[in-house]
Amino acid sequence: MAKTRHTSHLGGTADDVEASFYEALQRGDLESLMACWADDDEVFCVHPGGPRLVGTEAIRSAFEQMFGNGSIHATPARVRKVEALGSSVHNVLERIEVLTAEGPRLAFVLATNVYHKTAQGWRMVAHHASPGTVQEPSDTHDAPQLLH
Repeated sequence: MAKTRHTSHLGGTADDVEASFYEALQRGDLESLMACWADDDEVFCVHPGGPRLVGTEAIRSAFEQMFGNGSIHATPARVRKVEALGSSVHNVLERIEVLTAEGPRLAFVLATNVYHKTAQGWRMVAHHASPGTVQEPSDTHDAPQLLH
């Protein structure tokens, strides 16, 4: 059965695609989530502690399994961007609500999302997420160089 990519809801920038990606995670909406991805055999995704998933079918299958347990309450924060003409790299802190024996808690994951401008507009080509932590990580900046 052929899949239809629903891309009309995506906006015109990498930021719009990123917003659509996280909204789809929060709704558990597999079709909207997959519409964010480029239709390319070389796209890849690494979930915390997981293997590298290459291609849209592998990525779709992994998210389908994840959504079998419900939606993913991930909210991006502290976005850092490196942008060029046809690509945009976003490093985000994902605040993820997880249910524990003690009730809902926050976990923190650093993720890198890579977007390319394609014939269909901006699309995600990579998502790589670090293992989660229970404490919000801090940013480390280069120390200013003193001349004297």
